[in-house]
Amino acid sequence: MPTATERGKARAVLNRLRNRYPEIGTALEYESAWQLLVVTVLSAQTTDENVNRVAPALFDRYPTPEALADANPEEVEEIVFSTGFYRQKTKSIIQLSKDVDELFDGELPADLDELVKLHGVGRKTASVVLAEVWDIPAIAVDTHVNRVAGRLGLTNNTNPVKIEKDLMALYPERDWSGISMRFIQFGRDTCDAKRPECGNCVLFSLCTWPERFAVAGRRPR
Repeated sequence: MPTATERGKARAVLNRLRNRYPEIGTALEYESAWQLLVVTVLSAQTTDENVNRVAPALFDRYPTPEALADANPEEVEEIVFSTGFYRQKTKSIIQLSKDVDELFDGELPADLDELVKLHGVGRKTASVVLAEVWDIPAIAVDTHVNRVAGRLGLTNNTNPVKIEKDLMALYPERDWSGISMRFIQFGRDTCDAKRPECGNCVLFSLCTWPERFAVAGRRPR
């Protein structure tokens, strides 16, 4: 169990991120939990903006899981081509839609253990959907959350499931749904993997990353 000091630091981190990002959520556009799952698959190795340009045409042509499940793959490939890896993504979203239709009759359940039964849906994606669509307490751990939490010393683990458990232990359940997107956005804006902006970091005084002083051009105190 985390100590009071560790919980205090974690609270300070989240408070500063809340000040920086008062309102936060996915930049992906969607109208249902199923649509969010589909656009999340399409967002791999491309930008959210690119996916948002493609999604309207996809969902106009295939407005339900059943419709996309029965789609001609070549027609779907043509629509999602600009997102890259279009053949694999087409297979994934068609199979995902088949699973939604067959397992849940087209209506996604607000339950993590049920969502991960779907093709290509892991704990990270399921947690995003739970937090985004239903505001259910969940923490999604992607590469940004992994990096930010590790550099800040909020976890010593690299396994996503273990990181998820560490963060859940540090924060009260009521805060879980607001953590991932703030960490992700901070990882994109400031705590970049290759070019972190330590010199302009609002979390510098809370950070434990050994390279932060060299990157920021400061001397350790």
